[in-house]
Amino acid sequence: MTITPVPRVALVGVHGYGANHLDRLVTRHRRGEVDLVALADPAPLAEPLDGVPQFDALDDVLAVQAPDVVVVSTPLHTHADLASRALRAGAHVLVEKPATADLPSFEALLALAAERERWVQVGFQSLGSAALQHVRRRVAEGRIGEVTGYSAAGCWLRTRAYYDRAPWAGRRRLAGRVVADGALTNPLAHAVATVLAVAGAQRLEDVTGVETDLFHVNDIEADDTSVARARLVSGHEVVVAVTLAATDVGEPFVTVTGTGGTIRLHYAADVVVEEVPGRPPLVTRHQRTDLVDDLLRAVRTGERPLSPIEDAGGFARVQDAVVNAPAPRRIDPRFLRRVEFGDGDVGLQLPGVEEAVQRAVTEGKTFTELGLEWAVTAR
Repeated sequence: MTITPVPRVALVGVHGYGANHLDRLVTRHRRGEVDLVALADPAPLAEPLDGVPQFDALDDVLAVQAPDVVVVSTPLHTHADLASRALRAGAHVLVEKPATADLPSFEALLALAAERERWVQVGFQSLGSAALQHVRRRVAEGRIGEVTGYSAAGCWLRTRAYYDRAPWAGRRRLAGRVVADGALTNPLAHAVATVLAVAGAQRLEDVTGVETDLFHVNDIEADDTSVARARLVSGHEVVVAVTLAATDVGEPFVTVTGTGGTIRLHYAADVVVEEVPGRPPLVTRHQRTDLVDDLLRAVRTGERPLSPIEDAGGFARVQDAVVNAPAPRRIDPRFLRRVEFGDGDVGLQLPGVEEAVQRAVTEGKTFTELGLEWAVTAR
């Protein structure tokens, strides 16, 4: 396949996060940097956009167009199939996270990308941040001594409207297909992927085992309050503790703990805080590269993109453990607090969960191992 001087790009999924891709692609289209040749979505835009053709599905696009790059931003359980179709048509692909919903699909997509000699970039946006390389470099230089552990923590609140927005939201499976729309594998998947990247454990073979401790407070199948603990081939452990039932919502972060200090990466803000006893905290701010732009660079130069599918292997191991774990346990309602919002939406909070998340990542334990009453009594 010959790449055109101005790369032809098709976007599949124009709503939700796809709207962000659409805005950026339209800007580049108007500058002449890309040729936005098609939009595909069963719910098309209400108004035509710069004459860009709209289609119901990717197959309709491929019947009349030969895009160089296909951007897939659709419900997560459709990612693998759509990315595979694009690869078979000869396109490079950016697929939103997670690349696939289960490990067999991941391995199949990984193999297909290699067979077709095409890039598949996975939309873990934090991996486009220069902060990642900064943290790795500071750790390698021994700025915090010997590494003793890696962790990630996230405390968000997701309300009823979030789970009502789509039939697949909060599901483990839908119509016989794996969905895995839980806290660890979708909303806070970036925490998992980022800490594994910092730890140098991005490939399938880098993660040797994963333990999970999965709970939910909402009326869903998937987890919304969970811990995953991964063992790495390096001998280190990675602990990720997250909740979507926080009373005190904050930005998630990754921590590298060493014998002589800590480095904390606030990955959503591209901010790094390095703390060493006896010195003031060192705060640095970093630039981020858009992953679509980066994929276009990789297509043009042949150089490796920042978030290729092979570097989502460690995440796929964690995802596989979540998918195959027993169903998340329901936290007893007596531990919960219901909150109402002015727009009629409601949410469930788990008071004290922020402290539990911090203890889990600090002590390297699951919620159950910590002996938390809401965890040990969950059913």
